[in-house]
Amino acid sequence: MTTSSRKPIETREDIKLLVDSFYAKVRQDKLIGPIFTGVAKVNWDEHLPKLYNFWADLLLGEDSYRGRPFPPHMKLNLVPSHFEQWLRLFVETVDEHFVGLKANEAKERALRIARNFMINLNLLD
Repeated sequence: MTTSSRKPIETREDIKLLVDSFYAKVRQDKLIGPIFTGVAKVNWDEHLPKLYNFWADLLLGEDSYRGRPFPPHMKLNLVPSHFEQWLRLFVETVDEHFVGLKANEAKERALRIARNFMINLNLLD
């Protein structure tokens, strides 16, 4: 997408574009893709709607997400480089499609999520 065609994050459709574009990259990624497909064996038809709800809650103030995002990650033997790659791909995806305050908020929230997960997994001091 060209810089001029990027737009603010404003709707649930924007959230779906972000999540779908991001996880398409994740699935193709050599480092973290196998965690999703091989280790966690993610059912994408089930998981993507949860992710839409999660990000719509965070960025649009919806009240549609039910769950606790951290516990499923505890058993995946994750290391800091996994989170760094997840965050790099997320920021890249946001920057490809979106601009503005909500785009910046999405990147900041992703950074906090990655950091909190690493703290909770005792990967950071």
